[in-house]
Amino acid sequence: MGTSRTFLHLCPWRTRSGISRLLTRNGSTRVWQQSGTTVSTRLCCQQHLLIRCHPSRSGGPAGRYCQQASASWAAGDVSKQEQRLLSRLYAGLIGGQRASLAECITLVESQHKRKRQLAQALLQHVLTHLKRQEEQNRGEPLAFRVGLSGPPGAGKSTFIETVGKMLTAKGHKVSVLAVDPSSCTSGGSLLGDKTRMTELSRDMNAYIRPSPTSGTLGGVTRTTNEAILLCEAAGYDVVLVETVGVGQSEFAVADMVDMFVLLIPPAGGDELQGIKRGIIEMADIVVITKADGDLLPPARRIQAEYTSAMKFLRGKSKTWKPQVTRISSRTGEGIPELWAKMEEFHKARLVSGELLDQRCRQQKVWMWNLIQENLLTHFREHPTVCQLIPATEMKVTDGALSPGLAADLLMKAFSAKQ
Repeated sequence: MGTSRTFLHLCPWRTRSGISRLLTRNGSTRVWQQSGTTVSTRLCCQQHLLIRCHPSRSGGPAGRYCQQASASWAAGDVSKQEQRLLSRLYAGLIGGQRASLAECITLVESQHKRKRQLAQALLQHVLTHLKRQEEQNRGEPLAFRVGLSGPPGAGKSTFIETVGKMLTAKGHKVSVLAVDPSSCTSGGSLLGDKTRMTELSRDMNAYIRPSPTSGTLGGVTRTTNEAILLCEAAGYDVVLVETVGVGQSEFAVADMVDMFVLLIPPAGGDELQGIKRGIIEMADIVVITKADGDLLPPARRIQAEYTSAMKFLRGKSKTWKPQVTRISSRTGEGIPELWAKMEEFHKARLVSGELLDQRCRQQKVWMWNLIQENLLTHFREHPTVCQLIPATEMKVTDGALSPGLAADLLMKAFSAKQ
């Protein structure tokens, strides 16, 4: 290949037939003719932007898709270097590059104040792009969002790999947002979900992003919802969100997905969990996993118990009644039937209009969740409050002040005019 600036670059964008394009990055333009449609790819080696023009994705002239990559960043305090960064990330994201998607998610997960501002600027452009794409899709959502939860050892990772390989074989692009529990002492995380999905992680039509909980109960962080939007902008039409699975705290994931699936292992001591409303009332489908071999009889028994328990729950939807099914990720038994039920659920909710109403409601829920989180951050960083906290905590521990009165005093200091 030599030391020249021209080198081979594997284009992650694929046609509907699944053909990958092999490009050279040397600032040149390559044009192909396929099925009567010209696909032009322009590569800028100076800013390392990959900009593609494709009529089928833009819904109009080929040049319109290229113009999206040169988006103007409205924020007046964005430097030229930051503008180049955002333009590169945005162009790569909507072009379907997995590397750019990974960089974008890393940016929105950052706790750095300036990077959070840049992430919000990027997300605003992504929302505009998604809105335009949905309008071209007759107002229908671009992706099917599915939340997966269950106790440790339920087989969530194995289930996701089996379903993911089946979907990619059908032509879908699958994104997996797997949340791993963080250590309470060191704050670290093994991020082992990707290592358990070895075959799916090598699939070019799949993207797996493990993320640490960072102390968030239930494993759903504030950036999970934003990562879903980024995956949709990158062209993934199925987004699977796997959570830690700690019980009733999994209500959080139900506020960001279209469908909530609860995975339960057989003979795991969870027979009585069926009578607990908080565990299953948010589930649209309860899946009994590992229903094969010696575990098949207990799987049938657990299925009957959960089916009986869910009869006493009030349904969330007028068009769908929660169901209980059993599958085996090892043999693949029940997987196609389960996906058929999930597609039936998605279609029914979409036709009735409940899906769009649910997404609008979810956006408002997350707006207020972020407001509460930001208020707590500002409260802890308030100068007056920072001065009062040590003495106030001392009085609370000594019993001189009740926790409620101490909270009121700090809130008065926070709300007082400077």
